[in-house]
Amino acid sequence: MSVTPLPTPPGSVAQQALPRVVAFFECLKAQDLGHLDRIYAVDASFKDPFNEVEGLLEIEAVFAHMFRALDTPHFVVRDRLAQGNQAFLTWDFRFRFKGDTVWQVVRGATHLRFDAHGLIADHRDYWDAAEELYEKLPVLGGLMRWLKRRAMRG
Repeated sequence: MSVTPLPTPPGSVAQQALPRVVAFFECLKAQDLGHLDRIYAVDASFKDPFNEVEGLLEIEAVFAHMFRALDTPHFVVRDRLAQGNQAFLTWDFRFRFKGDTVWQVVRGATHLRFDAHGLIADHRDYWDAAEELYEKLPVLGGLMRWLKRRAMRG
């Protein structure tokens, strides 16, 4: 006998938590880092192409480094999906390198898993560091573009 899964109720954990999480990230400033406990569980995990950490203090350190290393970093969420205790976002991360006037944009996606209290338990960012970042750096960018051309020729 086959069992058909029931649709996710409109009041799922992710659907309730997601608007609060999106608003937090889109308005995130350095002075807000002390309030990450409003969206992350104490033992949450975070992974992106450069970091893999566990715990609220370690996640705060990742964001603190972002604010120290970049001028005016901010996220613009483009799309969002929520079901059960999980959510998926696509976003643009906009910033300037320190001392530069040119805006950069990294496009990526995030998979979130929420705990029963609507706090982020797992946060995983997906984006192509080579295409979205390395190719935009003056010296390294030229090398990355050359490597990409060579790889495409076979």
